[in-house]
Amino acid sequence: MDESIEHRLREAGLGLAPLGRRTVAYAIDDILISMLFVFLLWEPISMAQSAEEIAAVVNSVWLLMAMAQIIYHTWFVWQYGASLGKIAMKMQVVEAASLSRPRFIVAFNRAIFRVISGMVLYLGFVWAFFDPLRQTWHDKIASTLVVDA
Repeated sequence: MDESIEHRLREAGLGLAPLGRRTVAYAIDDILISMLFVFLLWEPISMAQSAEEIAAVVNSVWLLMAMAQIIYHTWFVWQYGASLGKIAMKMQVVEAASLSRPRFIVAFNRAIFRVISGMVLYLGFVWAFFDPLRQTWHDKIASTLVVDA
């Protein structure tokens, strides 16, 4: 682990959030966004005759779903330092350099690359299991850490 970051975290009384809780937070966030789209797409989904037709409905709005994720994660991380899932799991996102709540551009950058991390077979998320600072690709690109709140 980077000695400088480890020292600053210790001085600030912060610890890195465990990956298990991060995984639960991820699930909470994805379920919330998915429930919104199921609600919005209930009529075409309920009229579908097969799993392929349901997949076609979902695929027709994939760009809107990606945009919704970007807006959701940008807003909550910028305003509160955490998504609803992270708030529920008592974690927060901080900028690695300052250990403060991310600025808008940092939250936006992180949100965009969070979507990309998921699109590449979730490898961007799996990366955190092997990283000493438990950073995903989107954390690395945005220079953020997820810490206990």
